[in-house]
Amino acid sequence: MGRKIFSALIMLLIFIPIMYFGGVLFNCFIYIIGLLELHEFLSIRDRKKNLPIFIKFLSFIVFSILMCANLSYVLSIDFKFLTCCFSLFLIPTIIYKSDIYSVNDAFSMIGVVLLLGISNSIIIHVRNISMNISVYLFLIGIICDVCAYIIGSLFGRTKLCDISPCKTIEGMISGVILGTFIPVYYYLSFINSSNIIYIIFMTLFLCIMGVIGDLCFSGIKRYFGVKDFSNLIPGHGGVLDRFDN
Repeated sequence: MGRKIFSALIMLLIFIPIMYFGGVLFNCFIYIIGLLELHEFLSIRDRKKNLPIFIKFLSFIVFSILMCANLSYVLSIDFKFLTCCFSLFLIPTIIYKSDIYSVNDAFSMIGVVLLLGISNSIIIHVRNISMNISVYLFLIGIICDVCAYIIGSLFGRTKLCDISPCKTIEGMISGVILGTFIPVYYYLSFINSSNIIYIIFMTLFLCIMGVIGDLCFSGIKRYFGVKDFSNLIPGHGGVLDRFDN
């Protein structure tokens, strides 16, 4: 636990100044984080089946386009863009044999690239709107995750699910409660103090969705037979292990 806490403090010391200054520095930082996330997924993907180099290169190109594109354009679900994205990943299934690159591989890559590209674009977009809102959103994920880990490690007795055997119901409940209460207090203090009930339920919903996202990514790791997406961060695993909620 000590190494995990130490690594978390180092990450915060790096991340907080970058978030504070924002602008190009923050945009580039999130872009690099996104590249690392995509690299980690491709790496564990290769444990089951090596993807062609061209497909990996294509995934980084499409991801970069998503990160550089105007977010309102991406989120408007422009069908020309989606058609182009699907075609770029599906057409190679005609060229490669199915044991090398299949339709299932194509759709999995489409899903991952869109997920990482759009979610990281949203992080940048929200920071450009307001630093306080960004802090509020990050507090939800960080506090829920940290409290669930610490309280679950100390007092957890009931296993939450088979997908993630180390997580406990006690840890999850405490993480959701504190992950809702503290961000709500921050929101009311620094952003907007009106409509308290709405803010509480919105924060609770986001916290629960973070837990579900964490479990979904745990399911991905179990499917590929790995404990962590990588060993980049001591005590934590990979970048995806930290940004999966």
